[in-house]
Amino acid sequence: MKKIYILVLFAFVVNYGWSQEMPLKQRADAFPSVVENSSSKSVQMASSVSEMANWNRYPTYETYLAMMQKWAEDFPTLCHVDTIGTSVQGRLILSMYIEKQTDDEMYRPEFFYSSTMHGDEVTGYVMMLRLIDTLLNGYGSNPQYTNLIDGTRISINPLSNPDGTYRGGNDNVRYAMRYNANYVDLNRNYPDPFGTLPLSSQQRENTAMINYFNDHNFRLSANIHGGAEVMNYPWDSFTTDENPHPDRAWWIDVSRRFVDTSRTYSNNHFRDTYSSGITAGGDWYVISNGRQDYVNYYHNCREMTMEISSDKMIDSEQLPEYWRFLQHSLVNYIEEIHSNDLVVGVNEVKYNNSIKCYPNPTHDKVFLSEEPLDDVLVFNMQGQRVAQLPASTRVIDMSSLPKGIYLLRTGNKIAKIVRR
Repeated sequence: MKKIYILVLFAFVVNYGWSQEMPLKQRADAFPSVVENSSSKSVQMASSVSEMANWNRYPTYETYLAMMQKWAEDFPTLCHVDTIGTSVQGRLILSMYIEKQTDDEMYRPEFFYSSTMHGDEVTGYVMMLRLIDTLLNGYGSNPQYTNLIDGTRISINPLSNPDGTYRGGNDNVRYAMRYNANYVDLNRNYPDPFGTLPLSSQQRENTAMINYFNDHNFRLSANIHGGAEVMNYPWDSFTTDENPHPDRAWWIDVSRRFVDTSRTYSNNHFRDTYSSGITAGGDWYVISNGRQDYVNYYHNCREMTMEISSDKMIDSEQLPEYWRFLQHSLVNYIEEIHSNDLVVGVNEVKYNNSIKCYPNPTHDKVFLSEEPLDDVLVFNMQGQRVAQLPASTRVIDMSSLPKGIYLLRTGNKIAKIVRR
């Protein structure tokens, strides 16, 4: 009887699957972390730019700075270095801003990659450096890279928590820790759109990152972590049953494309957490004050969390292998910014008509480009109606509403408004 039951259960799973996939391992950042013992790791450091040539080492802090400076000098018409800010201990938080310098007024959407906000999750640090190198050196010879740089403003921040990564000194990452120099988890230190206050005052690194987002108009971004291999899309603050993200279907498609592409180069990866390799963050483990939810809610930007290595710090000689199976997925994710859905904007693709409004983003008032024939309804991202105004209203005062993303609807026309 037991055999029959097992066979029936197996057949059900194969044919229909579980209603909700269960995680195979705990979320990497679910609980307070301890400093990992890296004594058994094979960690080779590069003390010069030339020693990074084979990409099988981690750079010293000075080598990292030299690499960023050299790219800016070697490709002056394709990139420049932005200083996002400085860390608690005064180290630079940098971003390589890649765009083809032209005189035309063509709109080019802005994309952002950021890595290693947890200082001991350093695989992404080297992946981002190699991505910068690959894009710049491939311009003019690789059509995909050329088209991306011609049509996109790409910002890549390889290291957003330098104090955590170089906790043991600028010449080694072996003693890296998760936190910043104040022993604060930067991924629990962002303003929470759903009302949870951070445990610590806003850290210098996060203030700099928030200002960088305010200064740009990023439409798509990702923050890169380690400790698991899974594409983690919003929300982090809720389970899907509690509050599914409005763009959940889009996120699932994008995440699957990332995982499927990587598995064509190495079928063993993205299997340690979910067999599908993807999850909504809250379905894995609910967290508050994370960067992902902050960016999605406040900045009119779709951001996801990419957990790209089961070990937070992989052996140096494994870095080329990880690049082999991640390279095309990382590049293709940038290309997602040109999908019709993302260009139109959150949710607007579902509607044939839109109404123009300005300024957008706004701090207070929004002006409609035409006189509405129907009542004007304003909804927050939880689907709650927060305002109803009569037909013919041309000015909407949003100064009393919390900062965030809102949907304006009048008749069959819709607009998305960002209040900052």
